[in-house]
Amino acid sequence: MLVMGWLALVPMAAARPPAAEPPAEPSSGASGGGSRVIDRVVAVIGTQVLTLSELEFEARVTLVQRGGVRAAEAPLDEQTLQVALELAINHRLLVAGADRLQAFQAERSEVEARLRTFRDRFEDETSLLAFLARHDADLEQLTVVLERSVRAERILDSRIRLRAQVSDAEVRRYWEGHKGTLGGPFEAVRDTLREKLFRDRYNKLAGEEFKQVRESARIRRVAPFARIQEGEQP
Repeated sequence: MLVMGWLALVPMAAARPPAAEPPAEPSSGASGGGSRVIDRVVAVIGTQVLTLSELEFEARVTLVQRGGVRAAEAPLDEQTLQVALELAINHRLLVAGADRLQAFQAERSEVEARLRTFRDRFEDETSLLAFLARHDADLEQLTVVLERSVRAERILDSRIRLRAQVSDAEVRRYWEGHKGTLGGPFEAVRDTLREKLFRDRYNKLAGEEFKQVRESARIRRVAPFARIQEGEQP
């Protein structure tokens, strides 16, 4: 079973002040020979360009997955975009590495299951399609985002799940050190403690994995909120 959603929850390294951002490139407009900005580049991850509209859509998809359909319709603040950007970078770097090895393709059934779960967050199909239309997206774009998420989670899980396992001795040792505040006998809290220790270790290992992946990646952050993370190449 995959640890779904944890890619966005692992603690990231402290941010450093961003380098000077180049001005946004305007795209050619329609009438009058003028110009208007069609979309803005947020970051370039390897050879992949991530635009603001893509990032905002992926942020809203994540909010819906966490049960926040109403929150997904609200304006996105800078902090939400920052978290979404780190998730987008993590996903793209993991999947790009797997693509080079032609590995970790997502099973169709996994993606369809993720899409069904996403649909279930809405009252009906009409509400889902309206959500997508409001954000200039369609089912195909949603499926691409969900498939990338499935693949990234599988890749990460394959690298760290075994190392994140917690032994009975470790669970008991933790209980011995905290039984004054935990309450109840060891047997009553053992499973809960094991899950907590597993999650803590999994998140720590995931953070280390992302740091290592980023050290060998070329990430160009363009948007003002896209702050360079420790260990990344400028």
